[in-house]
Amino acid sequence: MYKRQQKYIPNTLVANNSSGETVSITVLIKTQGSDTKLVAQMQPYHEAKGRGQQHVGDRTIPSCVTQIADGENGGVMMNEFPRDFSPLWYCIKEHGRSTTGVTGVHGTEYIELLEASGVKPADYPQVQAVNQHKIWQRVDRQTATTEQVEGAIAELKATDHQFHMDGASWTNNLSWVAGYDNVLEPMNQLSAAFHQTFDPQVQQSPHVTQQPNYQAALLHNLLLQTSCFRYWGQGTWTEYAREIYRRGAALM
Repeated sequence: MYKRQQKYIPNTLVANNSSGETVSITVLIKTQGSDTKLVAQMQPYHEAKGRGQQHVGDRTIPSCVTQIADGENGGVMMNEFPRDFSPLWYCIKEHGRSTTGVTGVHGTEYIELLEASGVKPADYPQVQAVNQHKIWQRVDRQTATTEQVEGAIAELKATDHQFHMDGASWTNNLSWVAGYDNVLEPMNQLSAAFHQTFDPQVQQSPHVTQQPNYQAALLHNLLLQTSCFRYWGQGTWTEYAREIYRRGAALM
């Protein structure tokens, strides 16, 4: 069961498939919807001042209040960032030390500091993607077959209007997928082509990642996965996405 305090510490996101395979990754959960956590306002700082420490395994660790960096939403970076960002950081850190018990780190730094202090990834609570528990309520994940899982998904789509397999959306009222196959399919294709092309090379020689052709292909692969291509509607932005795909595919 997901508990509210879990979102202030790392979690292990676990995914299962119908073949009995399991993969997992350490994740941080943003504490609230992004529109209430605009990067320039640094609202998580004020929330963090009121949060205590938590127990993970046999360790006591500081909570982490996480915001999403919206960028240019409604003039934020132009109008709010210069006014709000720097003064708040002067409050957090004076003469090289935190004066409020709060400090600022990137998510990766937070996880690395925890594990350097002895916290084990196995101690993090486990979570799964939204709606997936509904599938496993109908199918035994230990003995599941592809047909059983597909049948459970079809049944849920027919009987549960809240069920979907599109993944969560930060707006909660938009689908990541519906109506955007012309952008999302190239995203998937370029990502797959990138890994098929370069993963074997990197395994043989890690120095491949320093080569210009690898870095150019990686840049196009990452740029194409920008969510703005989905949320800003069809038109100029989706054409930008298709052009990035074209150039990225040419590189590979």
